[in-house]
Amino acid sequence: MADAKVIPFDDDRSRGSGAGGASGGNAVPRPARRRGAGSRRKGTAEPAPVREVRPLPVRGAAEQDDAPVPQEDADGGLEQRIAGGLAFLRRRLTGDYEVDDFGYDAELTGQVLMSLLRPVYENYFRVEVKGVENIPAEGGALIVANHSGTLPLDGLMMQVAVHDHHPADRHLRLLAADLVFVLPVVNELARKLGHTLACAEDAERLLAQGELVGVMPEGFKGIGKPFGERYKLQRFGRGGFVSTALRQGAPIIPCSIVGAEEIYPMIGNSKTLARLLGFPYFPLTPTFPWLGPLGAVPLPTKWTIQFGEPIPTDGYAPEAAEDPMLMFNLTDQVREQIQHTLYKLLVQRRSVFF
Repeated sequence: MADAKVIPFDDDRSRGSGAGGASGGNAVPRPARRRGAGSRRKGTAEPAPVREVRPLPVRGAAEQDDAPVPQEDADGGLEQRIAGGLAFLRRRLTGDYEVDDFGYDAELTGQVLMSLLRPVYENYFRVEVKGVENIPAEGGALIVANHSGTLPLDGLMMQVAVHDHHPADRHLRLLAADLVFVLPVVNELARKLGHTLACAEDAERLLAQGELVGVMPEGFKGIGKPFGERYKLQRFGRGGFVSTALRQGAPIIPCSIVGAEEIYPMIGNSKTLARLLGFPYFPLTPTFPWLGPLGAVPLPTKWTIQFGEPIPTDGYAPEAAEDPMLMFNLTDQVREQIQHTLYKLLVQRRSVFF
């Protein structure tokens, strides 16, 4: 033991013998590893390292794609979102925001209300939109749609469809029944979303301002009909929407909605309760009111919303709005086009829920 010879780890002989023992043959000598000054052993003579400029490492494209977002960038984006949220709250608290004459709040609708409706639209009802290119990019236009579903969720989903899918980022202003504007909370939310009273005066003002107006002429007859009459259009009133479109020369766009009829299958109507509560009907469904609040959850049906080709009205004389026969013919044309599209979509539908 006293005669043992200390072999340095950096000795080439030890590397060669070690490699040969591991591989069973003559191994190619390994290149010397670069060490820092702090890692160099004392007593070992190494040639002075050649100083060279080492470029910064460049990551490959794949490595760059998988690289995590720098913390400062993530923090900057988070800070911007927080700052935007605080600025939004400040404007709401100080009243530094704008609403139009009808109470429409574009900022609240775009940043809050649409964000609340969008998960229902995309993930729950999984709405498929067709024919959105038929909606003009500018100017007044009247969208006429069928109405169904016991609760008027179809109007809200149609509003999200236009807001999210139209290339010109147009917003749909719905004409709503009187009942909407007497209910607490619902009244304020409807005004903020841009809804207004279903009357000719308000509709004409909106069309004259170049707004996109939506109307569902079936009214309560459509959403309150029995499940056995689903997808059978009710009477379209007296054609007042046609007269409004004729006065403003606005095109009429038929819209067909499939999927809303099955969210609350209405198997009965308690007229006594409806009369006591002041409602046009009181629905009885397989789940409501038997399951309490849980029965108010709609069934997750698959929806399709299709916008048809516009029916022009700008080619008629101004006095055409007073012609009852013309209004009847145009109303029937719109109704037939919506009904035909409903049957077509029902034939194409694979399932109520998929």
